Amino acid sequence: MPAIPASHDAPPVLPADAPIRPGWLRAMHWLNALAVVVMVTSGWRIYNASPLFDFVFPKGITLGGWLGGALQWHFAGMWLLFFNGILYLAMNLATGRLWRKFFPLSARGMAADLGAALRGRLSHADPRRYNQVQRAAYLFVMADIAVLVLSGLVLWKSVQFDLLRELMGGYEAARRVHFIAMALLTAFVAVHLAMVALVPRSLVAMIRGK
Repeated sequence: MPAIPASHDAPPVLPADAPIRPGWLRAMHWLNALAVVVMVTSGWRIYNASPLFDFVFPKGITLGGWLGGALQWHFAGMWLLFFNGILYLAMNLATGRLWRKFFPLSARGMAADLGAALRGRLSHADPRRYNQVQRAAYLFVMADIAVLVLSGLVLWKSVQFDLLRELMGGYEAARRVHFIAMALLTAFVAVHLAMVALVPRSLVAMIRGK
């Protein structure tokens, strides 16, 4: 049976020679990827110094070597993620890309695209368009990163961000929020990489633009 086009909204009208991924987006994507790798792997080392649960991460997949070193790497990744994320959001708003790429979004459209994907019938013929599952996933990860940053601020400056700390239920609750947000981000990255493996042209577009 033929593949089902992703969602049912009309594709954006763009010049034929326009890049699939503009240069600013590609640069920010790879900077975000670097920041996430640094933050997650150094975060695992920080977690190991005071585990929340009955397990620790293997030292070989952590960054920093010791707690002090891991904290330095973590802060470096945090500032890169923060400023790059702010610029990414600003560029998406300024260019209209946020609305063009991630909306409209509906439960019915998501269910239809998810069902087609599970049956192997979701078309990826037009890489300029995100299906509704992709839209939801990208919007989710934006929100997840925001939670990660906010909970991280509580862990970093608990006294200064006392209101935020209380909204999260206290310092220990903020640690759990931060850990869960990190786990969800890691899961997103794993699924994202799996999708790239299935549709390798998306990686080419993120490197070359077309």
